[in-house]
Amino acid sequence: MMHMEFAPYILNVAIVPLLSPLLIGIVRKVKAYMQNRAGASVLQPYRDLVKLFTKNEVISEDASWIFRVAPYVIFGITLALAAGVPLVGPLSTYLPTGDILVFAYLLAGGAFFLALAGMDTGSAFGGFGASREMMIAALTEGGLVLSLAGIAFMAGSTNFASIALALSHVSAAAYLPLALLAAAFSIALLAENARMPVDNPATHLELTMVHEAMILEYSGKRLALIEWAAANKLLIFIVVLCNVFFPWGTSVFGIGALVVTFAKIFVAAAGIALLESTIAKHRIFRLPDLLFTSFVISLIAIFIIVV
Repeated sequence: MMHMEFAPYILNVAIVPLLSPLLIGIVRKVKAYMQNRAGASVLQPYRDLVKLFTKNEVISEDASWIFRVAPYVIFGITLALAAGVPLVGPLSTYLPTGDILVFAYLLAGGAFFLALAGMDTGSAFGGFGASREMMIAALTEGGLVLSLAGIAFMAGSTNFASIALALSHVSAAAYLPLALLAAAFSIALLAENARMPVDNPATHLELTMVHEAMILEYSGKRLALIEWAAANKLLIFIVVLCNVFFPWGTSVFGIGALVVTFAKIFVAAAGIALLESTIAKHRIFRLPDLLFTSFVISLIAIFIIVV
């Protein structure tokens, strides 16, 4: 019985890192299709990870234990996040974990270690990348937390599974604030995962990169862990958007719920690809306006809920 109780969490911790590189491959493939290119195979991210794990590492003599440990901590944080989101199985099996405050604090912890690792070697790129990352994280936090708080108000719980169960039976009158909260969370999703228009995941231009600037000093298996953790994080955010904000079709037993979940994840991935193919990256000084929009939309939705 004890093993059955922990089965959903174990499955999550296994499925999220297993499928997250495929998600990145799908996004890249859809982007290539929209740009009239053939593009690489959707399995290319797996090949990239295998290649990195087999390469030797070059570590600066100025690097401390933070630089060496950070990739393992960041990857472990993504696994902890994965355990609490309702991905496989009925929603009722996830009740003990997945608190929105724990979710927010773990995200902050991952960003903190990544920024520390970026600054640890004294690289100019790592320094300005960490500075930009902390600025973006601080501006994103308000919209992210308030969007999660809004659905918590609607459901009367701070647990992801309980929220999803409650939102799967909401009335039509609740669709407007729910859509606003989902929009605010989507903006936070793009910012937290270094996607357009906040950051360009495909560039190494020193004047524009944020996430890539912090990991330029990494190589080999530690770089693989950081890239893998970034893919995990994107999948986790999409799962929260699809199965917590829009939980319809996922509260039943059987393969049907999995099919619905993966279909929603594919639609979200295609939406990210479409967005990144149609807009340009914002200048760093325009990002506060975008991220403040997420904060304001969340406030409006909460006001509608309370009134």
